[in-house]
Amino acid sequence: MHERESINLGENRKKVAEIYKRVIAKRLSIKNALTIFPKNSEDLTITASFHALCHLEADEDIRAKDSEYAKEQDEYIKYIISVLEKGEALPENIIKSYIPYHPDSLISNTKTIKNIIKELKRFLNC
Repeated sequence: MHERESINLGENRKKVAEIYKRVIAKRLSIKNALTIFPKNSEDLTITASFHALCHLEADEDIRAKDSEYAKEQDEYIKYIISVLEKGEALPENIIKSYIPYHPDSLISNTKTIKNIIKELKRFLNC
């Protein structure tokens, strides 16, 4: 990997950390967060982070009913943020846990809300 590519990866990861922080602080909805994710990323850390955010959205009803689950998921998200803030790659076990979702990657070329909602519905089987 070239030095410039490494810098871009790190910067994109830091941008994703900021997106996550805004979501956790409830200053940005998950749906809107997904629309501003770095596009066409070949970085598996970014792709896994995207899918982790999708799972956070999908688990909203479980989180409301099970405070222990919500607490564990919050700790997991905080860990992801701490790694991304440094511009580092997520651990391989986290990346591998999201590989089954990669063929249906929802990271779109276009930033329209309509496309994101359409893809989210497909992802959530609505």
